[in-house]
Formats: sequence, C-alpha cells, structure tokens
Amino acid sequence: MSNHSNKRAAAEFGLGLRPPFYHEAIHGKVDVDWFEIISENFMVDGGKPLAVLDAVGEHYPLALHGVSMNLGGSDPLDRNYLDSLKTLIKRARPVRVSDHLCWTRQGGHHLHDLLPLPYTDEAVNNTVTRIQQVQHELQQQILIENVSSYAEFTHSTMHEWEFLTTVANQADCFILLDINNIIVSAHNHGFDANKYLTGVPVDRVKQIHLAGHSISGPLYIDTHDHPVSDPVWELYAKAVARFGTVATMIERDDAIPPLSELLSELDIARQVHAQVLAA
Repeated sequence: MSNHSNKRAAAEFGLGLRPPFYHEAIHGKVDVDWFEIISENFMVDGGKPLAVLDAVGEHYPLALHGVSMNLGGSDPLDRNYLDSLKTLIKRARPVRVSDHLCWTRQGGHHLHDLLPLPYTDEAVNNTVTRIQQVQHELQQQILIENVSSYAEFTHSTMHEWEFLTTVANQADCFILLDINNIIVSAHNHGFDANKYLTGVPVDRVKQIHLAGHSISGPLYIDTHDHPVSDPVWELYAKAVARFGTVATMIERDDAIPPLSELLSELDIARQVHAQVLAA
C-alpha cells in the first residue's frame, strides 16, 4: 500500500482506527487516505496508545473525534479535558477535530451516552457559547456531529436540521454529517431524511460518517455493529450530489469484521462518490 505521510491535504476516504487492525495501520499497510481516532482513547500520559498514535501518524493523516466534550450541557466545560485535548492536538497534528452536538454530563457525572438536546433558542444560545469557548481555547474551528435519537422534547421549536444549521452558523464551526444517524432518527421520529439533507448548509459540511445500525422493535438503534445499510448508501449518494468532495469514513465500533470487509465497504463509498460526480 502507499505511504500518506506527505498527503495531509488530500485526505478523502478513511476508517475509524480500531485495535483489531492497529498492526497493519502502524506499518502503513492499510489502503486508506486517513484514520479517525477516538480522542479520549489517546488522552493519556504515555504507554501503548501514544506509541500507536505516533506510529500511525507517520503514515496517515489523523482526525480526532471526541465523545465527551459536553457541548450542549449545563455543567461548566471541563478544563482538564480541554487541556488534555490540546496536548493531544499538538502531538497528533490532526486534519480535523470533532465532537457531538449533544450533552454527556450532568452534576459532575459522565453519563456515557450522547443525549439529544431540545431544539430551542435557549439551547442554541447555550451551545453556541460553549462551542465558541472551545474554539477559542483550541485556537481552531471544530466540527459538530448530529447524533441519533430515540425520544424528542415536546417544547422544541425547530427541526433538528434547523437547530444544527443555526448552531454551526452562529458558532462559526463546521459539521460532521453522520448519514446513518439521519436515517436512524428519520425512521424513529418520522421525518424526511432528504429534507434534513437539503436543510444543511453546503459550506459547513467538512466530514461524513457512514455506519450501520440495528433494528429493535419499532426503533432503529445506532449500534455501529452492522455493515452500512442500503438506505444509508442511497442518502450518501444524495449527500455527494449536494456537498461534493467531502472526507468520508466508515465507522465500525462493535462486531468488527476482518479489515478486508471494511475496506470493501470503503470501496463502495469511493464508487458511489465517483459515480455521482461523473453524473
């Protein structure tokens, strides 16, 4: 495979870096343009995680993806967390830094879940202020990801895509658009996934996630333990038509198959991208 150490500006199709294929990745033997790492797994003082980070970073551009920044929460932002993240950014030199548009902490307790927000002006103002604080602290723009959800707030005053757009525009941050999460939430809440896609501003979307989900009774569940589904591929094609060339990756967190299967899925993304742009 190829060495990508001098191609940080050309990152296009990637995978989430996971332990089953650390060995191949640290030797530059995975045919991807970039890897995304879960920030919290590498926010440590030393040991194997940082050795892996350094080795993989020799061959591939890296993107950092956090799960506990608590951008929509009411607890004060965690200063220790941000300091650790800044240290990781200095070491990894990431092409992008992202987290989720949600809340994850309350009363000092981490809830270990990505909890949806009410889509209100008050929530917009709170989240925008916090994102601006984070961006000032990190000295760079971040990406915010739309999460999947299984319940709605009755006092929301706007659609999810309107909330996402308003927050991104007012905070002057970018969007990590998770296509699977749109499909999951559209099914669970009965909205039109296409309408969501067309409601998101083209100039804000800088990365796309593709993943699989599970079905539990009437709900779709964002489990990241299945191959990308046909509805997600179909919506991804429409996303390429709308947003053009955007860094895209396959996100698999459980029931991880052989690396060859993930690379085959990534080839589908390449094919969809090429076909849509050619058309």
